[in-house]
Amino acid sequence: MVDLVREGALALITLNRPEALNALSFAIIREIGAAIDEAAGWDIRALIFTGAGEKAFCAGADIKELIGRNLMEERAGAELGQQVFAKLDTFKVPSIAAINGYAFGGGLELATACTFRIASPKAKMGLPEIKLGLIPGYGGTQRLPRLIGEARALDMILTGRTVSAEEALAIGLVHRLAEGDVREAAKALAAEFTGYGLPALAFARAAVQRSMDTPIAQGLRIEADLSTLAYRTEDAAEGLAAFVEKRKPLFQDR
Repeated sequence: MVDLVREGALALITLNRPEALNALSFAIIREIGAAIDEAAGWDIRALIFTGAGEKAFCAGADIKELIGRNLMEERAGAELGQQVFAKLDTFKVPSIAAINGYAFGGGLELATACTFRIASPKAKMGLPEIKLGLIPGYGGTQRLPRLIGEARALDMILTGRTVSAEEALAIGLVHRLAEGDVREAAKALAAEFTGYGLPALAFARAAVQRSMDTPIAQGLRIEADLSTLAYRTEDAAEGLAAFVEKRKPLFQDR
């Protein structure tokens, strides 16, 4: 139900349950975690997520599995989703959600855990848990405000409304809308950063991520530390030399 393939420097994870709009059963969440772990062992430069079929990236949780659980099972389910999606926070290369259709509930939470989001113009997104008497449990209440701000996040979460791809772009929920096939657009986006050195990409991501939880004075110190580390890499020496010599740098990820 989760396919992992490698295409050159890219790893692609596809939620492959189109008959159920790629809904997230607990088994699928575990498979996503296993696929992320396997991809971590590959020599890749970007990780792309998408959904099988033309209708959905992922329509959210498998509702039938949520009924009749006890308190500890409910807590374990939330922690499972959070732990699997959190793997992307520290994954060694940037990740991209290629949102090819519906992205609701846990599907949108998976997308917001990715570094980038690119959507088909026909995509629809939302966190509709409130309509079931629930709230998002796989990170939605934490990541969405960090992406689009508290006011807009509360609007989406408390009303459970659906936003169009155009609105998602306008509020910063997605980075770009695809022209043509969204999976190919995601690969094109990946090509914009895969030529850079992995150490610098990792330092830059870490600096931005850590800024979300710290006062600006502490964040500036973090940036200074990571910037200094970046200068000490062989890639930095190559990049500076290439600039002076007016040539394209050849990064070695060192």
